[in-house]
Amino acid sequence: MISTELRRYIEEIERRAHEYGLDFFDVVFEVIDFEDMNMLASYGGFPVRYPHWRFGMEYERISKSYSYGLHKIYEMVINNDPVYAYLLRGNTDIDQKLVIAHVYGHSDFFKNNLWFSVTNRKMLDEMANHAVRISRYIDKYGYEEVEGFIDICLSIEDLIDIHSPFIKRQFAVKSFLEDDEGERKPVSKLRSPSEYLEDYINPPDFIEWQKKKSEDEKIRKKKFPESPKRDVLVFLLENAELEEWQRDVLFMVREESYYYAPQMQTKIMNEGWAAYWHSKILTEKVVTDNEIIDYADHHAGTLAGRAGSLNPYKLGMELFRDIEDRWNRGKFGREYEECNDIETKRAWDMKLGIGKEKIFEVRRLYNDVTFIDEFLTEDFSREHKLFTYAHNQSTGAYEIESRDFKKIKEKLLFMLTNCGRPIIEVMEGNYMNRGELYLIHRQESVDLKLDWAKEVLKQMFRVWKRPVHLETLVDGKVRAFTADGGKKGKDVEVQSFLVR
Repeated sequence: MISTELRRYIEEIERRAHEYGLDFFDVVFEVIDFEDMNMLASYGGFPVRYPHWRFGMEYERISKSYSYGLHKIYEMVINNDPVYAYLLRGNTDIDQKLVIAHVYGHSDFFKNNLWFSVTNRKMLDEMANHAVRISRYIDKYGYEEVEGFIDICLSIEDLIDIHSPFIKRQFAVKSFLEDDEGERKPVSKLRSPSEYLEDYINPPDFIEWQKKKSEDEKIRKKKFPESPKRDVLVFLLENAELEEWQRDVLFMVREESYYYAPQMQTKIMNEGWAAYWHSKILTEKVVTDNEIIDYADHHAGTLAGRAGSLNPYKLGMELFRDIEDRWNRGKFGREYEECNDIETKRAWDMKLGIGKEKIFEVRRLYNDVTFIDEFLTEDFSREHKLFTYAHNQSTGAYEIESRDFKKIKEKLLFMLTNCGRPIIEVMEGNYMNRGELYLIHRQESVDLKLDWAKEVLKQMFRVWKRPVHLETLVDGKVRAFTADGGKKGKDVEVQSFLVR
C-alpha cells in the first residue's frame, strides 16, 4: 500500500513532468519488498508468467546477488497502458523520488518513441493469457513434454526480424508461364502445315499437358523461400511439422520476443532519457536542500562506469544533454562542421534556443543505432574520453585499444546492430530437394559462439525434424554445420564440412 507521503511525492513529480512537456501513459505504482522485486525481475517484470525452470533459476541468481550485496533493484517498470511501476519498500525518500521521476521518463518514452508504437500495450493481460494456455497444455500433455518444448522455443527466441513490424516484405506472385524476368513464356506447340489442321496437330489435351509440365517445372525450380527469410520463427510456424499445441507455444514465445525487441533496440536512449528527466525534475523542482547531497551520491552511482561494460544511463543522458546544448547554440550544419578553429567552435553560440524541441524530436524518431550514428560526434568522444579496449593475450589483461573516433563509433554501432545478436536467415527450406533446412549467418553481425550455435542447431532439428544446416565463417573459411538424427536416429549430432 502506498503511504500518504509517497502519494504526495508521486503527485508532485507527475505535475512537474507535465510542466516540462512530458506526455506519458497513466502510471500505476505499487510498493513491494525485495523478495517480490526479485521475483518480478526473474519474470521479466510481469507478475504472472507460465511455469518454467528458467524463471526459478533467474530468481535464485538475482536473490543471491542481492544477498551478497552485489546489486539492488530500486525500481521496475512495464511498457503497458497503463504503465505499471514497482517501488522497493524501505527505500529512502530521495531514492523514491528519483525512481518516480525516472519512471515518468520511461513512460513518456514508451508512449512516444516510434519503435514502441507497434508493441502490445496490453501485454500484462497477454502474459497472463499465455500462462493460462500453457498451464492447460501441461494438464493435457504433461509437464515434462511441454517444458521440453518450451526449452526448444526459448533457445531460438532471438531468431526474429526486429525490423519486420515496420516493413511489408511482399513479393509479386508471377504466373508459371513467366520467366525470371517476368516475361510471358509461350507454350511449346508443334508447327502445323496449315491452319485447318491446327486442332489435329495441337489438340487441346496436348496444350493442357504442356501447361501442366511447365507449371511442374517451375514449381520444382522455385526457391523456397523465394528470398532469404530473417524471421526464422515465423518460417517454422508456417512450415514445420508441429502439433497444434506446439505451434501455439512457439507463437507465444515469438510474440513475447517481439514485445521485448524495442527495449533492446533503444536501451541507451530509453535509460538516457529517463536519467535526463529524473535529474532535471529533481534538481530543478523537487529535491530539498537537505536531500541534495544524498541525491548527488545516488545519481552518481546510477551513472558510474562499470568495468567491461557500457553504462546506457550515462551515455544516453550525456548525448541528450549534448544535443540540447548544440541545438540551443546552433552547433550543427555545414558552417559549423567546416570551421577548423577549435576555440571558435567551442565558443560558438547562435542563440537558437531549439534544444528542447530537438531532444523531443530525437526521442520520438530514433533507436540506439541511428541515435549513435547521427549524434555521437568527435567532439563528444573527445570531451568524454571515450575509448575502445581489447584483451591482451600476452599480459592476460584488458587494455585500452584505441581512442580513434572512427574506431569507437564503428565498434559501438557493431555492438548495437541487431541488438548485439547474430543475424541468421533461412536460405532454403528444401535444401537438395530433401526437405532440409539451410540457414546462413550474416557476417555483418556479431560472430557466432560455435558451442552455443551447435546446441541451438540441435534444437532446430527437433523442431524441423529433418537435417538443419548453418553456414558461417570460421577462421576465414566458409563452413557449414549440420544437425541430424545421428546414425541410429536417436541422438542429435552436429558435424561440420568446408563449403569454400
